[in-house]
Amino acid sequence: MTRVGNVFGGGDSLSLSNGGTDVFLDVLTLSVSDLAHDTWDYRFAALLTLQDQNVMGRGAVGFDLEEIDWGATPAARARAKDFVVRVVGLALRRHRWDELGYEPPFAEGYLRRFRAMVEAFDPADAVHRDGGGFPGPGEAAVASCVPHRVLSALPYWDGCRFCQSAAGQKP
Repeated sequence: MTRVGNVFGGGDSLSLSNGGTDVFLDVLTLSVSDLAHDTWDYRFAALLTLQDQNVMGRGAVGFDLEEIDWGATPAARARAKDFVVRVVGLALRRHRWDELGYEPPFAEGYLRRFRAMVEAFDPADAVHRDGGGFPGPGEAAVASCVPHRVLSALPYWDGCRFCQSAAGQKP
């Protein structure tokens, strides 16, 4: 699928401006970094870390729920979906937002919409493609940025999304 702009979701999607995308991913990164503890969790975290517009380019990120490898069994799919819902729920509780250095006024709306999309999504409908956009087990985000206490995309790039933004590339 070819994307124009930043789109998250699938059939029902969340289309965000570049600034909205940064905010959405900032607050999700804080939450996923504190909740991840299983291989699949770290794979989902890697998916989020790879959406950094400072590296990938403005307007060139996003993912579809249908392309995520949710798991091979109904139990694995339910657990993965529950994890994503918990990550969004933690972000909705403004987890670590005081560390952002800015007030994200629209983040709650983005998160509510994304959570509703995930809750309505049936992971059995996912179309897992080898080489697709969802990181494999060997690509899981296990590196942590010490200064920001979040998972990062090392070894793909030099720092986490907050390090990249501190380099002056984020508005």
